[in-house]
Amino acid sequence: MESHCSRIVATFSVFFSVILVIPYSITASTPCEFPAIFNFGDSNSDTGGLSAAFGQAPPPNGESYFHTPAGRYSDGRLVIDFIAESLGLPYLSAYLDSVGSNFTHGANFATAGSTIRPQNTTLSQSGFSPFSLNVQFYQYNDFHQRSQKVRGPGGVFQGLLPKAEDFSRALYTFDIGQNDLTAGYFLNMSTDQVKEYIPDVLSQFTNVIKNIYSQGGRSFWIHNTGPVGCLPYVMDRVLITTGQVDSAGCASPFNEVAQYFNQKLKEAVVQLRMDLPLAAITYVDAYSLKYSLISQAKKHGFEHPLRACCGHGGKYNYNIHLGCGGKINVNGKQVLVGKSCQDPSVRINWDGVHYTQAANKWVFDRIVDGSFSDPPIPLKMACHKQAAH
Repeated sequence: MESHCSRIVATFSVFFSVILVIPYSITASTPCEFPAIFNFGDSNSDTGGLSAAFGQAPPPNGESYFHTPAGRYSDGRLVIDFIAESLGLPYLSAYLDSVGSNFTHGANFATAGSTIRPQNTTLSQSGFSPFSLNVQFYQYNDFHQRSQKVRGPGGVFQGLLPKAEDFSRALYTFDIGQNDLTAGYFLNMSTDQVKEYIPDVLSQFTNVIKNIYSQGGRSFWIHNTGPVGCLPYVMDRVLITTGQVDSAGCASPFNEVAQYFNQKLKEAVVQLRMDLPLAAITYVDAYSLKYSLISQAKKHGFEHPLRACCGHGGKYNYNIHLGCGGKINVNGKQVLVGKSCQDPSVRINWDGVHYTQAANKWVFDRIVDGSFSDPPIPLKMACHKQAAH
């Protein structure tokens, strides 16, 4: 009798275990339905912030897709645009842009030239944006609070602003940090000096993540920084000796600092997972992809990886004083510095600083399935908290 009862108890135990496990399995395999994206970053994901504040990115920016300047420092779409597309969402309006913006499905707080740590220089002095990450968070905080007060009474704004519940269900994307590294070098700091302030930079970064989490944010998609030592504006501006150039032609010291930053960023993400138990945080290794693309350009169908497509003169077709969209005098006439490469779709670098649409698409196609993420989770599953590797 006792053994019969034991078998019944065991059977019910297994039955209830299965019932408890099945919903979790279904939940864990269900794609996330992100109703909105809130993006923070620099020019790698700026969809019009700096243009709204300081003047539109000039032609030929935007020509490959939008066929007109569209606030992006590229010939077309950025990785954040492809992220929005893949989630079935419209392209993000820049928070700073008051013309034709719709924030129903999120907002973009990124601006070109932004750093995590505030800079003690103006945009005209250094090229770095006054909208550092802490300012972007202030803007997000204000947007979060005020959008609901304005949306509440209904009317036209109900169709232009996100619902209250969308803030906790949204995807929060970050692509920032590159300019914090170059800022130090452009102030003639040594590699060791740049490394010394990285912990402070990342402390400020994690504070922003924690603040968003405290307001209900739960899904975070964080890109590490790319190989800055492969960008024409860095190589052109800083004297590189032969011994400091790697086999791909990139400046080794700058890439080593970027890798050091990424290592510390990954450690910070691991700590954030412990500090924020309800958060799903995905760390995306954009560096490896971008370096692979640049160092093996021909293999991937690209050419001249270290030369700007839109530029003027010099080894890298880049001139700090005469950027893409600028004007020069030729025989007494004003001539636009436009696209000097015939086909941007086979070029990686657009203007000496930013990537072409083709390069952005190539990178996106390889991060969307989680192959370069920690944990290795696809973009559409990024709301699910999983064990990191």
